[in-house]
Amino acid sequence: MNILFAASEAAPFAKTGGLADVIGSLPKELKRQGIDVRVILPKYEDIPQIYKEGMHTIDSFEVTLGWRKQYFGIQTLEYDGITFYFADSEYYFKRSGFYGYDDDAERFAFFCRGVIEALPYLDFHPDVIHCHDWQTAMIPVLLKAHYSHFPFYENMKTMLTIHNLKYQGIFGRQTLQDLFGLTDDYFTGTALELHGGASFLKGGLNFADRITTVSQTYAEEIQTPYFGENLDSLLRHRCGSLSGIVNGIDYESFDPMNDSQLVVNYKDSLSKKQQNKLALQERLGLPVDETIPMIALVTRLVQQKGLDLIQHVLPELLSIRAQWVILGTGEYRYEQLLRDTAHAQPDKVAALITFDDGLARQIYASSDFFLMPSQFEPCGIGQLIALRYKSIPIVRETGGLKDTVQPFNEFTGEGTGFSFSNYNAHDLLYTVRRAIGFYEHDRGSWLRLHQNVRKSDFSWKKSAQQYISLYEEMTH
Repeated sequence: MNILFAASEAAPFAKTGGLADVIGSLPKELKRQGIDVRVILPKYEDIPQIYKEGMHTIDSFEVTLGWRKQYFGIQTLEYDGITFYFADSEYYFKRSGFYGYDDDAERFAFFCRGVIEALPYLDFHPDVIHCHDWQTAMIPVLLKAHYSHFPFYENMKTMLTIHNLKYQGIFGRQTLQDLFGLTDDYFTGTALELHGGASFLKGGLNFADRITTVSQTYAEEIQTPYFGENLDSLLRHRCGSLSGIVNGIDYESFDPMNDSQLVVNYKDSLSKKQQNKLALQERLGLPVDETIPMIALVTRLVQQKGLDLIQHVLPELLSIRAQWVILGTGEYRYEQLLRDTAHAQPDKVAALITFDDGLARQIYASSDFFLMPSQFEPCGIGQLIALRYKSIPIVRETGGLKDTVQPFNEFTGEGTGFSFSNYNAHDLLYTVRRAIGFYEHDRGSWLRLHQNVRKSDFSWKKSAQQYISLYEEMTH
């Protein structure tokens, strides 16, 4: 079976968030399971030079957008055993960053149309084009509107994965009508129209053969008004074609046994894990003491990630006997709050307002607990890395956090972390206190929790199997 991933980012070429991690790691597991999977991305200016030097051009053609004709070069590179194609257009992609330009509608319209028109130039005929997020969501619409009557395209299917429903690619109706050459009926009924404008994502949700999102709970949540971002009724209407498949992480990349960033490598040994903690305490100027529990946050410092809950009960959290290590950047008010707190209580809080992958890995390896009190979380990757590095997650039960962290039950001995269900600061506080209680006073439960975490598996293996069965269902 041939699958083409179309996406706007993929690690290690271009990354702003979790989407890039998925596109960088899921294809490898699909390939391991016998699927010929390839990936197509825009060729951004910011792709590291070392990768650009390895690319070579297969072919080029012109893409028509409204009255414009623009050059579309297809370049390719093999990386980690996967063939990547890059849409080469200096006009649209030779600039810094990936999004946030006034002509984003035009840039990604060009990409959507170009992906479809590039296919005959490749030595590869996909059975399914697997589109990711709004930037590629018009591919299913265009395929059905403009191309399906050509024999080359007639049996091609499309899948659309929602990584975060909040981002919908909403632009002026006139703009999209001009760019895509679609008739009025696409903009008057329910197809693309949204808030008087038109939305890439809504188009994809209407026209894709299958829709998936990145956890089972998020698939249910987005069918409700609270999480549905004004698309809940459409998602309820299409619920028969909607599935939730939880993300995995790349177990080769995230491996405490072989991670070169760690002071001491380990698999299951808590004493070796503690040696990382002592080294990190020293590095960050915290009191060096292996008996003090360390709670970590590696996150964007924004309200969605639950920073307002932490702010609300900060004095109470700081009165707990624990050290806090926070790594991330985000809204100025939260950055400043954490800087001030670390300055006032340097023996309790280390706030690193930056992004540093190596340091993040050391924090996962050193911490006893990993806190993720998100307001909503389509899947979340932090808790999966934390489990891999044997740091016990404390999460709010939403989206993928609910699907991947089983609350610890001291009576049955089941569970892999701690969780609370209401978005409430005092529930967060209570849960942190409860978690610390087991660490300090109940060694048996603490070791049992770690035994459970050892058995958890969030590699891509199971999720890839679920994608494959959906691909098979669509093409047979």
